[in-house]
Amino acid sequence: MSARVVLGVGAGIAAYKCCELLRLLTESGYRVRVIPTPDALRFVGEATWAALSGEPVTTDVWTGVAEVPHVRLGQSADLVLVAPATADLMARAAAGMAGDLLTATLLTARCPVLYAPAMHTEMWEHPATQANVTLLRSRGAIVLDPAVGRLTGADSGPGRLPEPAEIFAVAVRLLAGVPQDLKGRRVVVSAGGTREEIDPVRFIGNWSTGTQGYALARTAVARGAEVTVVAANVTLQDPAGVKVIRVTSAREMQDAVNAAAPEADAIVMAAAVADYRPATRSDAKIKKDGQPPEPLRLTENPDILAGLAALRAAARAAARAATPAPTTAQTDQTGHADQNRQVLVGFAAETDTSAEAARAKLARKGCDLLVVNPVGPGLGFGTPDNEAVVFGADGTVTKIPRGTKEALADVVWDLVAQRLE
Repeated sequence: MSARVVLGVGAGIAAYKCCELLRLLTESGYRVRVIPTPDALRFVGEATWAALSGEPVTTDVWTGVAEVPHVRLGQSADLVLVAPATADLMARAAAGMAGDLLTATLLTARCPVLYAPAMHTEMWEHPATQANVTLLRSRGAIVLDPAVGRLTGADSGPGRLPEPAEIFAVAVRLLAGVPQDLKGRRVVVSAGGTREEIDPVRFIGNWSTGTQGYALARTAVARGAEVTVVAANVTLQDPAGVKVIRVTSAREMQDAVNAAAPEADAIVMAAAVADYRPATRSDAKIKKDGQPPEPLRLTENPDILAGLAALRAAARAAARAATPAPTTAQTDQTGHADQNRQVLVGFAAETDTSAEAARAKLARKGCDLLVVNPVGPGLGFGTPDNEAVVFGADGTVTKIPRGTKEALADVVWDLVAQRLE
């Protein structure tokens, strides 16, 4: 039987985007019942939702009352997805109100509930809205952070509805039954490939597209984490609910990751970081003038992962020296992560995937887990699938057979969650 999705539509201008979200769900074989709020029908009419879903559309609890829809819809759903989730709708959901069919359904749902907020920046940042979001999350709901971009009129800022394809990607992970074992955790993921400039038009780079890093980010969101992605030269659509920091070079990535590290419970370095950069950068384009160019001299880039491990080691040393001794709590009283208990994960794209080489690199980096994936023709960069062997500092070895990059992300987060516990 097809999974059953309730698509709740709030009264926001972004409701029109949810027609595309509905299409993605139905074309993937899910049975979708659309429940708009009464005011949502001012933006997209009942006939549109009914035609696209092939299901009846109602907003009140009195239509079809013999079937007790305000109870049955929530009880039978495999996922309730609310998009756009307006400030008013989330406030009513947080208060436990049941004035229409959607809010009543939210009260009876025992399946995962996913909110995709959309509103003006001032409304999103208002303390009341933030308190409601915190309350909904504490009750187990996944509330995505809105995207940053153009809003209604000339306004721009945080509050934009994430792209339908990215909301859909999170919904699919929830329907697949990913565990909610990262709730309350803050994680940092690096993605893409750094570029080191030779002159204004040339650079040293690699083939990384950021696909694996973004799969890790999407999966972490679906598992309840607050996610920051440091993205190097990635052209993919931003994952829904993720803060994206864009960088170009290895040193820029180091600065961004180090700035985010103190609040992170886990850091996954999935980016392909250039080992070397030109010792000098030409301010002008290097011309082809018939004369042999000066040899390109390289200098070593900082080792970001080893640097993070060194920072963690320093935090652990400070914790051991502290009085009283640190507790096992993951966060301190300010809500910041306890950096000395941080889980560090490195990625190694290798042509030499031997256990000996992996163990040596794991020890050199000082991380908890090293994900070693083979690269070459049809493997690794730019492909929809991946395979790897994960070596743990505790001596464990986990083989991940070739499959989707989402499947690999699941295994990595399983291993991270075990260590966070």
